[in-house]
Amino acid sequence: MKMANSLRGEVLNLYKNLLYLGQEYPKGADYFKRRLRNAFLKNKDVKDPEKIKELIRRGEFVMKELEALYFLRKYRAMKQRYYSDTNKTN
Repeated sequence: MKMANSLRGEVLNLYKNLLYLGQEYPKGADYFKRRLRNAFLKNKDVKDPEKIKELIRRGEFVMKELEALYFLRKYRAMKQRYYSDTNKTN
């Protein structure tokens, strides 16, 4: 039972972290929230601890991808802000 509680905590943490990251999603926070909720509901009946761990790893990968997307967007915005004059040829 202890294993199930620890996995439940991990799943809840993952959900909360993804929900937080979804606030800046390019298509909007509501779009992201709906997709996230559907993804978690689709797997709500999974009972196998190994399958749950695999799904958690997949969710952590998505989290890293989102962080990379946001970092790249911020980098591009900063680059455009500071180097916009050097790109012009006239």
